[in-house]
Amino acid sequence: MRSKILLKAADGKRNQEIADELEITVRTPRRWRDRWAQASAHLTAAETEVTDAQLSELIEALLTDKPRSGAPATFTAEQICRIVAIACEDPQESERPVTEWTPTELADEAVQRGIVSGISPRSVGRFLKGRRFEAASHPLLVEQ
Repeated sequence: MRSKILLKAADGKRNQEIADELEITVRTPRRWRDRWAQASAHLTAAETEVTDAQLSELIEALLTDKPRSGAPATFTAEQICRIVAIACEDPQESERPVTEWTPTELADEAVQRGIVSGISPRSVGRFLKGRRFEAASHPLLVEQ
């Protein structure tokens, strides 16, 4: 989206035109044009001093979100992957009294295996929600 904004701006389009075409607020093209303008002198100088790959990295960094404040992630990517892996197993292999995983059973199993010190069934459900975790025949996670 950001590169589209800048390419349309380079073609001479006004912020309102860009916003209308991309179905975004007018603030967004204004913000990214301003950011590009602030960095243009640095990028122009870099063109003669760095390799194409390094210039690409500079442009990518410019188009990437700046770090924001906020709470750190509660669970690491590795923990989430391990919980998803449990959901792919047969619950009876873990001596669970169910034939299909539920969010509660997965949360309990993740704690029992020491993957996390604690997790709510709702968090587990969020990790597994959506079509990306469904088998062709049925979902990996059964709602309670």
